[in-house]
Amino acid sequence: MGSADDFRDRYPLLPLKNVVVFPRNVVTLLVGRPRSVRAVDHALAADRRLIVTAHRDPDADEPRPEDLHHVGTLVGIVSSERQSAGNVQVVLEGIGRVQVSDFANFPGFYTVQADPFEEPEAPVNEARALIAHVQNLASRYADARGALPVEVQDMVQRASDPSHLADLLATQLLTDVTRRQALLEIADPLRRLEHVAVHLSAEIDVAALERRIKDRVRDQIDRNQREYYLREQLKAIHDELGGESGNEFDALRNRIAERGMPPDIAERVLKEVVRLERMPGVSAEATVVRTYLDTVLALPWRESSDDRLDLAEAERILNADHYGLDTVKERILDYLAVRKLTLESNCQGTTQILCLVGPPGVGKTSLGRSIASAMGRQFVRVSLGGVRDEAEIRGHRRTYIGAMAGRIISAMKQAGTINPVILLDEIDKLSSDYRGDPASAMLEVLDPEQNRSFGDHFLDMPFDLSRVLFLTTANSMSPVPRPLRDRMEVIEIPGYSEEEKIEIGRKYLLPKQIAGHGLGAKSLLIPPRTWVHLVRDYTREAGVRQLEREIAAVCRRVAREVVRGKSARMRLTEARLEEFLGPSRFGQDLHLGGDQIGLAIGLGVTEIGGELLPVEVATMPGKG
Repeated sequence: MGSADDFRDRYPLLPLKNVVVFPRNVVTLLVGRPRSVRAVDHALAADRRLIVTAHRDPDADEPRPEDLHHVGTLVGIVSSERQSAGNVQVVLEGIGRVQVSDFANFPGFYTVQADPFEEPEAPVNEARALIAHVQNLASRYADARGALPVEVQDMVQRASDPSHLADLLATQLLTDVTRRQALLEIADPLRRLEHVAVHLSAEIDVAALERRIKDRVRDQIDRNQREYYLREQLKAIHDELGGESGNEFDALRNRIAERGMPPDIAERVLKEVVRLERMPGVSAEATVVRTYLDTVLALPWRESSDDRLDLAEAERILNADHYGLDTVKERILDYLAVRKLTLESNCQGTTQILCLVGPPGVGKTSLGRSIASAMGRQFVRVSLGGVRDEAEIRGHRRTYIGAMAGRIISAMKQAGTINPVILLDEIDKLSSDYRGDPASAMLEVLDPEQNRSFGDHFLDMPFDLSRVLFLTTANSMSPVPRPLRDRMEVIEIPGYSEEEKIEIGRKYLLPKQIAGHGLGAKSLLIPPRTWVHLVRDYTREAGVRQLEREIAAVCRRVAREVVRGKSARMRLTEARLEEFLGPSRFGQDLHLGGDQIGLAIGLGVTEIGGELLPVEVATMPGKG
């Protein structure tokens, strides 16, 4: 505190925005307002002293006397430096508190009457005890916050004047202008020091609360995982402050509302979202719940495709994709006709399960794709060959690590509509072991009375499969269990005759291979006799897969001839066929010209067709 001799009657006034200067406090200011610059210039020309006081309203650019606090500080100008645009940078040091009065509008700035504060004398013992208490609090605050510079801590510990100690700590601790001004206006040094002690105690309590939050979070971390620690720390802070849930869960709730699920299903899924909110983000269970929610939200709950019920167009598509197979085509057209009538009469029909049975290569799988195209539905193929685990069909329960939905639900997710065509390929190749019987699990899938509420272990909720058109394929029905066979309408697809193979090769396989090998449409011509030679002597199968491979081999040789520039068009004679494919592999058996002594003709029947068998008999001496 400056003595009365340090004061004179009037001083120039420097109003400050958001700044309160305490006695013995050194501050650096950039003065830019013209009136303030003139006040500084006047002080520099006199005794380098002026009065600083804070704005009541920091938004007032040209404050009037009523806009300023009437308690300020007498300061001395330690140094000054002219800046660009007429600004002045000054270093000020507080001298003492003053009561400001009698504002006078000097040319270009205010001058004021400044009366020094009279501080009451503090009792020595009380002052000494309070100083020791504040020094102890300051030391604890420095340990908790680390916010006091070392030199300030030394000054605090050496202080013996309560007024100086209060102003020193107020300068370091208080950032709010209102609280700094209120402390500046207190004349009694012990009262000021008590206010500082209260502030220090509050800051120490806040630091202790923060430490408890961090300690509580640190106790919950597992193996010091950084991400887990950060998430739990955020959760603990939210618990203290009443924080809100993140955007991730709001997005999940919005997606659930948009999917159009049945109300009971939506309620169960929302409960899973609530469970996920309460779990640590990196836990294994949270990963399973996220996978579960992604699967449920990706399923088609109401999305469907419109059936193409134009029988003429459907028949055209089936005929364009496959030769023959009239029985199957008629059955599909019958299904579409019934579907059209049930829609027109607004009644719910029962969907039949078709099982296409025949040897390999007769077009069972490709026929399923053509059926989907003819109906205008999505097509998904599910291969059942080698499936031994019931969980492959029904899914895994979520208690298992790596749990996922079964193949049926995955197919629905892939289709994206609630009424696709799903082809269950090679249903006769299902097998069973200690992990369950997949064929038994298929009963619920293929039973129209049960698949309205198909239960997948991973979903743990019913899913409607009644609008799905299931097609199955098999090479033989003998391995298929009787209960499963009873749920399907079996359509036999016999092997192709020689004439049918030639027609399929000429109309379908040859154009496909010519396009696949980059040849022109007229690059290869195969006469009828060559077709007979190709089918009869180079293939022996019920289907046409081997025939397609032989045609592909011929196309590769033709492509080589074209690249070498020998010929852009080729007529495939029987001689060229043998040149490309080698000698005949399945010529006519020499023994089939007629009955001979010791030789009889037998007929062998297999799953892939029939075969003529020459049976030879030889007599040997003996008792047998």
